[in-house]
Amino acid sequence: MIQQRANFDWMLKELDEGVPGVRQIVVLSADGLRIARYGGDPDGADRIAAACAGLQSLAAAVASEIPDSDGRMRMVVIEIDGGFFYLMAAGAGAYLAVLTDETVDAGLIGNRMRDLVIRIGSHLTSPPRHGGSAG
Repeated sequence: MIQQRANFDWMLKELDEGVPGVRQIVVLSADGLRIARYGGDPDGADRIAAACAGLQSLAAAVASEIPDSDGRMRMVVIEIDGGFFYLMAAGAGAYLAVLTDETVDAGLIGNRMRDLVIRIGSHLTSPPRHGGSAG
């Protein structure tokens, strides 16, 4: 079972209610595990979290081709039929993903995501998982 860290519900709800067009918000670890969600269903949030692990890896590969880049992914935006997908780094080993409809104000969602990351970034830090047996 995946547990939600702290209680981000009210902060995620605030993002949802403050930006028209938001459909689902997922907080995830770098290895693609859901930490918290708002909106949508849990299975969908788990699929989004898993897909984000691949996206952040792809972003890092692209960043390595840019001279003077530090290689860190800051934000990925994907325009899809019916809306947008935003993925933002949110502390060491954690990310904030947001699905929106087509009506979303791109500047507003970007600013609100950044503000949320600043407010709770230290709480979102997710240490990497290590292999081995459970004790």
